[in-house]
Amino acid sequence: MSIASSSQPDMFGPMLRSWRRRRGASQLSLALQSGVSQRHVSFLESGRARPSREMVVQLSTALDVPLRQRNEMLLAAGFAPAYRESNLAAPELAPVRQAIDFILKQQEPYPAVVIDRLWNLLQANEAANAFTVFLFEGPPPPPPPGKPPNLLRWILDPRALRSKISNWEEVARYLVAATYAEILAAGGEPRALAFIEEIMAYPDVPASFRKLRFEERPPPMLTVDYLVSGKALSVFTTIATLGTPQDITLQEVRIESFFPADDRSDALFRSLAAKR
Repeated sequence: MSIASSSQPDMFGPMLRSWRRRRGASQLSLALQSGVSQRHVSFLESGRARPSREMVVQLSTALDVPLRQRNEMLLAAGFAPAYRESNLAAPELAPVRQAIDFILKQQEPYPAVVIDRLWNLLQANEAANAFTVFLFEGPPPPPPPGKPPNLLRWILDPRALRSKISNWEEVARYLVAATYAEILAAGGEPRALAFIEEIMAYPDVPASFRKLRFEERPPPMLTVDYLVSGKALSVFTTIATLGTPQDITLQEVRIESFFPADDRSDALFRSLAAKR
């Protein structure tokens, strides 16, 4: 289990207050939603009362705190973490892996990948592997030592796919801003914030990319427009998550499916499948 142990027992109150405010909830609304008194919520936030283990889980669930941060709240209250962080290859996750394999297979001949909350590539179907080779015009470059392949790094790195994305600034701004907003909404965990600082260090990735900038009438879907060896294609993606996870890894896993945005792109995906 990879859980930070820096939290101290006297930090539960400020953490609870921070999450309540982040969710835009008053003490009264949190009390009503969690089934406790407003006075008790106030006492917990001020440190005049100490929560039980069950109360920490009850309040963090009411605030929809991510499992990783719920463990931090438990540690802050002096309790052991309740939620494990499994390896996706763990035997107990075999049914989940089977479901993911089925989803990836059903997506053929279009690409689908499994990524974590920071865009690290965990798994891909055959169409995604063929698409990657097509985009890079060969095998993709190896990732930095000790790091897995990462889709967002590929898009932002000028040595990777940046030059092959016709609408790179629009795509990069959206992905950076959306990722940053999601990280903040999840509590601003240090490792996630460090990832944002890393990708912001790429050339021509300005600080303004942290905030979305919409035109007067933005399109209904953001497409990624590629131009590779004279061949143009446009794709959009959908993101699926696993329902009712009780494991940190499963809560943070996403399945990204790619779809052609026009007939020309559909024909290209099908031609890549025919070559396999």
